[in-house]
Amino acid sequence: MSLPTPSSPVIQLNPQDNVSVARAVIPAGTVLPGSNVVARSEIPSGHKISIQPIEAGEPVLKYGQVIGTASAAIQPGDHVHLHNLDMQESDVTHNFAADARPTPLLPEAERRTFEGYVRANGDVGTRNYIGIITSVNCSATVSRAIADAFNRGGALDGFENVDGVVALTHGTGCAISTKAEGYTYLTRTLSGYAKHPNFAGILMIGLGCETNQIEPIVEKFGLDVGPMLRTMTIQRLGGARKTVEIASDIIREMLPIANEAKRTTVPLSGLKLALQCGGSDGYSGISANPALGYAADLIVQNGGTAVLSETPEIYGAEHLLTRRAVTPAVAQKLVDRIEWWRDYTVRNGAELNNNPSHGNKAGGLTTILEKSLGAVAKGGTMPLEAVYEYAEPINQTGFVFMDTPGYDPVAVTGQVAGGCNVIVFTTGRGSVSGFKPAPCIKVATNSEMYEHMQDDMDVNCGGIVTGEDTIEAAGLRIFESVIATASGRYTLSEDFGFGDNEFVPWQIGAVT
Repeated sequence: MSLPTPSSPVIQLNPQDNVSVARAVIPAGTVLPGSNVVARSEIPSGHKISIQPIEAGEPVLKYGQVIGTASAAIQPGDHVHLHNLDMQESDVTHNFAADARPTPLLPEAERRTFEGYVRANGDVGTRNYIGIITSVNCSATVSRAIADAFNRGGALDGFENVDGVVALTHGTGCAISTKAEGYTYLTRTLSGYAKHPNFAGILMIGLGCETNQIEPIVEKFGLDVGPMLRTMTIQRLGGARKTVEIASDIIREMLPIANEAKRTTVPLSGLKLALQCGGSDGYSGISANPALGYAADLIVQNGGTAVLSETPEIYGAEHLLTRRAVTPAVAQKLVDRIEWWRDYTVRNGAELNNNPSHGNKAGGLTTILEKSLGAVAKGGTMPLEAVYEYAEPINQTGFVFMDTPGYDPVAVTGQVAGGCNVIVFTTGRGSVSGFKPAPCIKVATNSEMYEHMQDDMDVNCGGIVTGEDTIEAAGLRIFESVIATASGRYTLSEDFGFGDNEFVPWQIGAVT
């Protein structure tokens, strides 16, 4: 994707497009250079302007792809948005594995490394936390009280190699069927966090009478209970006060062992990068997302893993991934998940086009097809090696996909449960989330928001929009930021201590 010179007030992303994107606010009456198109009204920054006549019912093209149909006749220079652009069902043509090829790895001697914590099983951590995992909402308050006592009371003084104590609490765990998808996702998520290499030690706390019992999780997922993985229930111990006291003693026993962990130089094969976006705008698919895609390609070429997710946000762009699948079976698995989502939304009286949020629309996005085409750019260009269901362990290196909702905290929770140890999160409207135990790098799509929220944004890609930067240069900055973060440099959200409230397992199915 090549962008026009900064002198142009618009960006036409593909020669086939019949709309362009406003680089900044375009006043009414502005003549677009090199054309006879005159803005018929003010075009907000990041929004679409028609550069050709489009009859009602005809397709609207952006990125060279259909993003919807005109709901009324559109004249050149018209603002194209919710008032004259309708969603249409995705009807893409798949060419399974048409671009299948081996992942082009760099020679081993040329691959980058980072400084990580190598765990006993060979997995590599980028942080060194002690985690408290709750089996049910009923043990959440006690677990938070334990973590807070360590993080705020000076109890970690002298344990410089320990990043903190994290309480992973959630709003479910009881009144669910053990035969339902929701139970499967919850237990898989909890076990994934219990095994996560960013934790040196884990304490699992339940109430005692909940549906989601700890012992079946330990048994099913082969959790290694011992000095650094302990379990308890509040009812068995005799109440909240006794649980806090005993749990605190256990963590005090874990701390000296956790503190012994040291970073060592490891290959990038130990890195699993979660690719995320949230609060997207009309520039997301133009600047930060393709820049992240460039960085993801570098991670993969150096032997690491990049994990795209948010299935509703590839709807309408899934054909761009299936043609990159290494086998037709991998491509079919992705299509099967799309079909599951079609059925799921119908069953719940919704549609996939519900996804663009108020902020997305204010930022210039109109339909889920448009949003998806920009979102999939985070996935770069490497072959699609595998497709995982929610929170499944990611055991394949390279570029892979995980089926998750589009809701950011739920999506990231699934990716981290799968083993992701660094997150890059692009945003056009702004985000302040953290996702302990994995560090989260925030990337701004536009310079105005970056300057406005500079205390929260780690990387700025706004120069791509103005022509002062390139996708390649910004992508390289993201790549270097990932390596530095994986090696211990804190992100801005970590400086604030954010990330205790974004653990949100996918809650699906009936609650009775």
